[in-house]
Formats: sequence, C-alpha cells, structure tokens
Amino acid sequence: MYTSIEITEIVKGELIGKDNKHLVITQLLTDSRRLRDPQQTLFFAIKAERNNGINYIQDLYNRNVRCFLIQEEIDYTQYPEASFIKVTNTLYALQKLTEHHRSQFNIPIIGITGSNGKTIVKEWLFELLKQEKHITRSPRSYNSQIGVPLSVWMLNNESELGIFEAGISQDGEMSKLEKIIQPNIGIFTNIGEAHQENFIDYKHKISEKIKLFARTQTIIYCKDNQLIDLQFSNSPLFEDKTLLTWSEKYTADLHITSIKQNNKHTNITAKYHKKEIEISIPFVDK
Repeated sequence: MYTSIEITEIVKGELIGKDNKHLVITQLLTDSRRLRDPQQTLFFAIKAERNNGINYIQDLYNRNVRCFLIQEEIDYTQYPEASFIKVTNTLYALQKLTEHHRSQFNIPIIGITGSNGKTIVKEWLFELLKQEKHITRSPRSYNSQIGVPLSVWMLNNESELGIFEAGISQDGEMSKLEKIIQPNIGIFTNIGEAHQENFIDYKHKISEKIKLFARTQTIIYCKDNQLIDLQFSNSPLFEDKTLLTWSEKYTADLHITSIKQNNKHTNITAKYHKKEIEISIPFVDK
C-alpha cells in the first residue's frame, strides 16, 4: 500500500486539493463500475478515444472516493474533500506506478504472450502450481495497457510467484508492458491473425511480442513455427538466455512423439532429455 503523497512522488505529479497526503491507497480504479473500497481507492481518469474518465469523477465523489489522478484541469472547488494528483498523462502514470510496485518484489514472475492461448496457459499453470506457492495472476484476460498494470498491482507480501499475460495490438506497446511485468520466465504461445491489421506481417508481430522477454532468463516456446524459432535462435537479444523448446516436428528439449484423442481425453507421449513422458488431459480440443 502507498500513501497519496508517495504515489504523487512516484508518478512525478502535483498534489492539489484537500491535504490528504497521508491517505492510504490500496485500490487502483479505472472503471467506475468496479468500485469496492472507496476510502482507499485512487481513480485514474484515463482519457481514451471514445471515453474520458474525468466524466465519472462527480459520481465517484458522491460514492465517497476521495483521491483522483487526472491530466486535465477541473473545478476543484466542486470537490472540497478530495485530493487530486495532476499529471501530464494518466495512463503513463498508471504504468509508472505499477512499474515501481513490481520492482519491490524479488520473486519469480512468468510472462506469457502470443496471439492465442495466453489465458488458458496462465490458468493451467495456476492449477498445477497453486499447491506449492502463493500465486498472484492476471484476473481473467487482463493483458492490455491498462489490464497489465492492474494485474501487477495485485502483488502483495504473500505473493511467491506471479503469472501475468501481455497482449498488444500495435508497435511500441510491449516495451511498456515489459517494464511493468519484468518477467524472468517467458512463455510464447503461438502466432496468428489476432490484431494483425496493425503489423506489416507475422515476422513484424513476433518481433514486437518478444520484446516482453528483453530481461527474461528462461524462454519457453514451440519450434514448429519456424518464424518464431528463427526470431529467438538468431536474435542477439537472446544469446545469453536459456531457450526451452518443444516440438512435434523438430529436435527440441521436449519432443512430442504422439497425441491421441480418446473419448473425452487426450493422451500425450513425449521425450524430455531422453526420458519418456506420458500424460493424459481431460480435453480433446487441439
């Protein structure tokens, strides 16, 4: 948790209004419909193409929210009991605050990206590991420029492992998410059509997505898509990284030798470091 004055200093803003500089903030809010604990909430009035968070300040003030982060001038006299943190860009401030928050934790963080399957992989990892560690993970599909900061904010003193997904729709977005997640274990699920309209081709999109792993020590991916494999194996960025690969077609750390559907189950056989592995999962979807 942080006080309003601490947050002001982190985001390099200006604190205006009622002297609530010691107000404790535990909740970050960008959607007024998700208000839970008004007294400890900081509302980010994010300005988007189709909406502006500043339009919801009056309603939230009436519902006892007393701390707001804004980028536009307003009539502060209408909110005598509230404090306002004034910045040049509310979205950037949200990302800067959660980047700082992430830096307070020296725990394993798994970052997942790709065109599809991010949420499924995240949830499967959670189910597999939840008995061993206290896990903080992205809720639902919180993988956007707003969703990632809100997810990382959930890290707390009980967190032993973080699992966060990151999605992008255009150039320049992943570098911002990398600073917030700072993963030391990376997973690249696959590449496909999702959000392709803002990228030149698949190679361009892959090159943007893998920026999530700029500081990652171990990266897991499938070699079957040669565009993905070439990006990882030929890039100087990953020369000192551990690349943990799997494949149905090529030599890899984990080589899938057989996949068979049987009623409601799929039986998978594989070799991992010359050891035979067999697992059965209760799904038949490829």
